Amino acid sequence: MAELADALDLGSSGETHGGSSPPVRTGTTGQRPEVRAIAEYHLIRGLPVSVENTRPDIATADVLQRFGEAVELIERHQPWRLAHARRDVREFRIIRFPSRGAFDPADGAVITELTFLARRDITAAPVAASMLHEAMHARIDAMGLAPASRNSAREERICRRVELAFGESLPEALGAPVIERAAWALELSDHEVAPHVDWAEAHRRQEAVDRAAQQGRK
Repeated sequence: MAELADALDLGSSGETHGGSSPPVRTGTTGQRPEVRAIAEYHLIRGLPVSVENTRPDIATADVLQRFGEAVELIERHQPWRLAHARRDVREFRIIRFPSRGAFDPADGAVITELTFLARRDITAAPVAASMLHEAMHARIDAMGLAPASRNSAREERICRRVELAFGESLPEALGAPVIERAAWALELSDHEVAPHVDWAEAHRRQEAVDRAAQQGRK
C-alpha cells in the first residue's frame, strides 16, 4: 500500500478502490483538473517526463534531479527494467498526488508524486522502487488481460516483488529501506495490500498539507 508522500498513509494509488493497480482500470487516478499547473516537458535518459508543479515552495529543478538519480540507479543495477519501462510507459508524469505513485492506463502514464521527489530525508532508491512498481502495472496492463481475469491483490504483490528484487540488487545500505518496505507489504492480507481508497478524503488531506506548507512560507 503506497504511502502518502508528505506524511499520512491512505493506502495505494490507482483509482477509487483497490491497490496502486485497481482490478478494473477506467483511467481515473483522482487527479483534480482545477489544481493542475502548466506542464513542462523533458527527456531524461530516454524517458519522456512531464512536470506540473503546483507547489511554489518546491523547485522543479530539484525534483527533476531526484528523478534523474532514480533512473540512473535503475540503469546501473537493473537495466532491463529500464528497457521495459521505455517500452511500456508512454510518459512519466510528476504531479501533486495523494500517494507516492500510480499508473494511469488512459494515458499509459506513470505518476511519480511531486513532494515525494522533493524529499531529502530519503535516497533516490525508494523513488526508483516506486517507479518500477508502477511501471510493472503498466507492463501488466499492456498484456490486455480481460477485466474478469484481473486480481488486484495478485498484481500488487507482483509489483512488490519487483521492488524487493530491485532493493536486493542495490548496495546493502541503499537497498535496505526498499527491501524492508516491500517485504512488509508482501505480508499483508489481500484487503490490506489492495485497499479501498476514499479519494475525496485523500485529496482533502493533501490540500490540508499544501495549505499548511503555504502558510509556513508567509
